[in-house]
Amino acid sequence: MKNFPNVSVDAVANIYFDGRVVSHSVKFPDGTKKTLGIIFPGTYRFASEAPELMEITDGSCEVSVDDSGTTRFVPTDESFEVPANSGFSITVNSGVCQYICSYLTP
Repeated sequence: MKNFPNVSVDAVANIYFDGRVVSHSVKFPDGTKKTLGIIFPGTYRFASEAPELMEITDGSCEVSVDDSGTTRFVPTDESFEVPANSGFSITVNSGVCQYICSYLTP
């Protein structure tokens, strides 16, 4: 899903890694939250308290979820999950990678 009706959006961006990763928080009427963001080329590490679903909406990346022991290529329209109290490393080799991060209930 790339359009979200009836939501509120935080106007102030979440900015990480000197502006190389930028996202905005979106809140839904039922209380759930997502972030919509872009990642510029580079390698970044994120920790996650809640389980997450990361959907790549444009571009591509390589991802290694903590304790998986593997690195996976994730193209446009594919996704990956991150368990609660975990983390992941993400690499964008070229262009811009756009994503939707959904915070899942444990």
